[in-house]
Amino acid sequence: MSPSATGLTHRLVPSPAGRIHLVEQGTGPLVLLVHGFPESWYSWRHQLPALAAAGYRAVAIDVRGYGRSTKPEDAAAYRMLELVEDNAAVVRALGERSAVIVGHDWGSTIAANSALVRPDVFHAVGLLSVPYLPRSGPRPSEVFARMGGDEEFYVSYFQEPGRAEAEIEPDVRGWLAGFYAALSADTMPAVGAPDPHFVSRGGTLRDRFPAGRRPAWLSAEDLDFYAGEFERTGLRGALSRYRNMDRDWEDLAEFDGAPVTQPSLFVGGNLDASTTWLADAIAAYPTTLPGLHSSHLLDGCGHWIQQERPTEVNRLLTDWLATLPSPSS
Repeated sequence: MSPSATGLTHRLVPSPAGRIHLVEQGTGPLVLLVHGFPESWYSWRHQLPALAAAGYRAVAIDVRGYGRSTKPEDAAAYRMLELVEDNAAVVRALGERSAVIVGHDWGSTIAANSALVRPDVFHAVGLLSVPYLPRSGPRPSEVFARMGGDEEFYVSYFQEPGRAEAEIEPDVRGWLAGFYAALSADTMPAVGAPDPHFVSRGGTLRDRFPAGRRPAWLSAEDLDFYAGEFERTGLRGALSRYRNMDRDWEDLAEFDGAPVTQPSLFVGGNLDASTTWLADAIAAYPTTLPGLHSSHLLDGCGHWIQQERPTEVNRLLTDWLATLPSPSS
């Protein structure tokens, strides 16, 4: 699917920080699609036509800091509550009162918190790859600092402004290709190989990327599109999401341990570290997602689930959406 494919409408709509770029297709109940790191609206290219064909108004955004959306200078502008309000502003700008929200990776966490903080706007939530984990203690930076042992966990590596940017920005296309390959089922390192989520002291993330391998789901055209976006914008805005995790922990204190009660769906890959590390979070869904319709782990699937396995994801999404009551009912 070309980024200029017919049937897609690009818009810029107002948001608290300035503007959000979005791409929409179809008419009907609004389904808002929120991408993760390091992606863009384009990561939903397979879902937009499928949702439109099923009778929905599918809208994929560029999250604040990405693509053609506003990129604030202040790192604190990328805190979770700001992104939640961006999503609510998109719904208003589209002339709607409510929406289903679906997210992948960081977008999954943003979607869950959008439903948690703004239940007046988001009446159902779909989560891909990253399970819902309610806010709890201790402070996230302390948790991540303990994870690495002799190595450094990637989230900690991303904390210092300029450090990861210096690794990525001299060769954006090559870095993205390696990052996507490292977390894809068909190209990820073999069991027992050094984990690409960790950095050797004094090393870089790309030291552990699979060299010269492109996942089957990622065409050269797809990679060119992603690389072009980040070559234009840089990575500072995208990385700023990681640099707000402690602020989020403080901002969301009133929601400590809170469940997301709206109708929900979870879909992950069984080869994705997000689902193995957070298996306890999935097991806790009867408490943390009491409105859960179903939870699925796709065999032989990695992290980029809606791109690796679009047909299955589209079926699961449309089947779930068909079970939802009208927001006005």
